[in-house]
Amino acid sequence: MIQLFHVNKVYDGGLWALRDISLTVKKGEFVFLTGPSGAGKTTLLKLLYMAETLSDGQVVIFGKNTSRLKKRSIPYFRRNIGVVFQDFKLLRDSNVFDNVAFALRILGRKHSEINGRVMEVLRMVGLEKRYRDVPENLSGGEQQRVCIARAIVNSPALLLADEPSGNLDPENAARIIDIFNQVNAKGSTVIVATHNVAMVRELGKRTLHIDNGKIREDSTVRESDVQ
Repeated sequence: MIQLFHVNKVYDGGLWALRDISLTVKKGEFVFLTGPSGAGKTTLLKLLYMAETLSDGQVVIFGKNTSRLKKRSIPYFRRNIGVVFQDFKLLRDSNVFDNVAFALRILGRKHSEINGRVMEVLRMVGLEKRYRDVPENLSGGEQQRVCIARAIVNSPALLLADEPSGNLDPENAARIIDIFNQVNAKGSTVIVATHNVAMVRELGKRTLHIDNGKIREDSTVRESDVQ
């Protein structure tokens, strides 16, 4: 599903974000990325959905070497990837329904299918009654949930989430992780970057701990392991 071979990412000015990253994520895995701010978690996610280009190494996703993809092929490649952005990236002049429906319209889905699926995922995130609101009328946590609904509406093969619980209270954070579990149970590969150590321990999923651009630990940590 995902393979990284000796990946480096160096930003302008000589800032190293990732150093010699090699890893494999199998189809259907649920993986957490942990580590301090600035460790490289967000950069790693950006390489996976091609918002950034790598400096050295290879990234292979869905059997495709991303370095060899032509620019015009990137939008098609991303159709199989759902992304929960840390800064939301919602369409400010569109309401909740249209924000979530956007990906399905790009895919050319039928009007009736779009209506049914959008309302289904809005119910999942608890926002079915806010579908007519524009983002500026929503709280940060509600905007985060719209972003999550948008990411999962087309049942992506790969779901990437950057601090999805950062703007949520504990109850809604638990709800969102439950949704990610449901998406994962249906076959999607899920990768979540988070600072929420308690959530990581509770779920007992594979965890990649990143610090200073390197993977320092690849393990499965359960709450019982630290009691």
